[in-house]
Amino acid sequence: MSAQDRVIPSAEGIAASVRASKTKGLPPVHLWNPPFCGDLDMRIARDGTWFYLGTPIGRPGLVKLFSSILRKDGDAYFLVTPVEKVGITVDDAPFVATDFEVSGDGEAQVLTFTTHVGDTAVAGPEHPIRVERDAETGEPSPYVLVRANLEALIDRKSFYRLVECGAHHDVDGQSWFGVWSGGAFFPIIPSDDLPD
Repeated sequence: MSAQDRVIPSAEGIAASVRASKTKGLPPVHLWNPPFCGDLDMRIARDGTWFYLGTPIGRPGLVKLFSSILRKDGDAYFLVTPVEKVGITVDDAPFVATDFEVSGDGEAQVLTFTTHVGDTAVAGPEHPIRVERDAETGEPSPYVLVRANLEALIDRKSFYRLVECGAHHDVDGQSWFGVWSGGAFFPIIPSDDLPD
């Protein structure tokens, strides 16, 4: 079949394929290697809103279903079923961490994040937190790894709460302000860069 003969599946067709597979928990998208079927007009905005054909997807169950078959290969994002793989656009991170719970304190602290689609991730060595700072404004963009190359942008209210859980710690001879979780320290900002 030539590239021009290939039919790009619709969002409805992909949803039907996923429902038909009836897997418990998250589907094993990392094991599936179907043919690439082209790009779908689907986009995930920075605030976590999913759009299809330029219109927000208003059904949370459908967004959750699509999020369960999301995969990132290199810098590209795909929806993957056992029989098809379609490219989608992601403005920043595919998920938004909208809340977290704290247990313990100090180096024994554990932070468990929840995303807007109901995924949870316990921050630690397997689910690291990273913070990028805008080179011009210094504005932080914090992320936590949710699963297999897929990150969640930590929303502003959660980031402010996260800062309240922070501490100073030496990393490679430099003092950093950051957070502990799962036995690991995640730097946010050099201590010297903090405002007085």
